[in-house]
Amino acid sequence: LELLNLKNIFFLNKFQLVKKLEANKLIENYSVFKKYPSSIEIRVTKTKFLANIFKDGKTFVLGSNGKLIQSVNKDNNLPNIFGDYDNVSFFNLLKSIKKSKFELSRVRNLYFFKSGRWDIETDQNIIIKLPKENLEDSLNLSLSVLHNKEFKNIEILDLRQDNQVIINGK
Repeated sequence: LELLNLKNIFFLNKFQLVKKLEANKLIENYSVFKKYPSSIEIRVTKTKFLANIFKDGKTFVLGSNGKLIQSVNKDNNLPNIFGDYDNVSFFNLLKSIKKSKFELSRVRNLYFFKSGRWDIETDQNIIIKLPKENLEDSLNLSLSVLHNKEFKNIEILDLRQDNQVIINGK
């Protein structure tokens, strides 16, 4: 924000300032207040990192603002996204995960398919194949199956068909 240095705030170009703030991919939200006679207060909220993404041989982190931030190495505490996803689909999945009893911290990898659906790989190497719709119900159902002691050694939990649960195990 060097454009602000030693300038009279009466002549400050608001559009220049907004352009600079919105260009920063680490900013989620901001607010600007002119405090007359001589200062400006800028409040910034940093974006939250949601997932690692690998594109064109580079590593990125997806922020909660929907922007990709180039990174040197991946964050092992975040899930990895594979596939040519779109932000709307990802944020719908994320909203469903938050509404369900499923914990995002249990997700290791997310796989997006051109058909518009997602697969989740958990921290226990279990693949959950989700349908395109009713994600929250499917996630809650997957938890009840995974916590059921009758179903041990599950490798794949397929919830894509209505009124069916397909389990593949060892």
